[in-house]
Amino acid sequence: MGRVGVLLLNLGGPDQLEDVRPFLFNLFSDPEIIRLPFPWMQKPLAWMISTMRARKSQENYRQIGGGSPLRRITEEQACALQQHLQQKGQEAQVYVGMRYWHPFTEEAIARIKRDRLEKLVILPLYPQFSISTSGSSFRLLEKLWQEDPSLYRMEYTVIPSWYQRPGYLQAMAQLIAQELDQFDNPDGVHIFFSAHGVPVSYVEEAGDPYQQEIEHCTELIVKTLNRPNAHTLAYQSRVGPVEWLKPYTEEAIKELAAQGVNDLLVVPISFVSEHIETLEEIDIEYREIAEEAGIHNFHRVPALNTHPVFIDDLADLVVEAAVAPSLKLDEVMHPKKKVKMYPQERWEWGMTTTAEVWNGRLAMIGFVALIVELISGHGLLHFVGLL
Repeated sequence: MGRVGVLLLNLGGPDQLEDVRPFLFNLFSDPEIIRLPFPWMQKPLAWMISTMRARKSQENYRQIGGGSPLRRITEEQACALQQHLQQKGQEAQVYVGMRYWHPFTEEAIARIKRDRLEKLVILPLYPQFSISTSGSSFRLLEKLWQEDPSLYRMEYTVIPSWYQRPGYLQAMAQLIAQELDQFDNPDGVHIFFSAHGVPVSYVEEAGDPYQQEIEHCTELIVKTLNRPNAHTLAYQSRVGPVEWLKPYTEEAIKELAAQGVNDLLVVPISFVSEHIETLEEIDIEYREIAEEAGIHNFHRVPALNTHPVFIDDLADLVVEAAVAPSLKLDEVMHPKKKVKMYPQERWEWGMTTTAEVWNGRLAMIGFVALIVELISGHGLLHFVGLL
């Protein structure tokens, strides 16, 4: 096989506090974050929100060291993946493309065009597929392909999700087992899987397979772990007046405490890198909720980052994808099914719950309510903790 390129897709995050406001501007300039009836309002509104929320968001990033570690970790994953591919005899160049901060997906595509590749493997660093995480990056790539005919000469394939991969499951089980064994009574620890949430309408009306994949992923990890521990799956950080996937993480923690659970091990199941949602939301906010509810032994499983078993399995996945029949963007973006997944209707609006981690957590809110919030500084946005 000739030279293969691998494009790793991720969200991105501000590298330092000075980056927070322009990062937020990029985030809210995306119509997939806030859908407006008048497109010309997108950038002015993004400027207003990013200016209003910058100080609060900076404080949250200050609590985790002054910036997001996501770029550094993703680049470390890219280097590790390239090394594992070379060890398997596969010459490859791994690129990183972020949605809302450097290195942007557009920058990665420009580099890819300059290199001579036999094939490009597009690999999102989200184990489970959601129309608002991997799907968002795929939408951008589809747009880039439509605007640049030269890209049609490049052979490529898309990997929509990979949560069922044996190496991913084994690596997750290893990390969970290591943390369990730190407790005095490992078998008595309650394992708490926490995934980012999405509105129920995304699943029931838009056909998003996210909930099904998250539930299946949890079952596979528990089976691979093969421990007697009880476990719970809940969803983080809902916001807004619509129904989100349940149970909600903060409520589930309180319920477990009321049932007498004192040893809790949280597993961030949607994320393979440390970032603000693990370091601030889980480690600080949910820890405080747990301790106030009476759970005093609160631990968290670290993100996979460059776990060798995980990276080696990603390398196997790339090799397999490079020789398998190609899966194209239009096949992922416009599946042949009755449910209309792409594009979303223009009258729907979404708002992220955090500065860094959109990750599918979009709240459907009315345009009038949004404007009232922006003017008053209160309302739904007042409760969006990390923005």
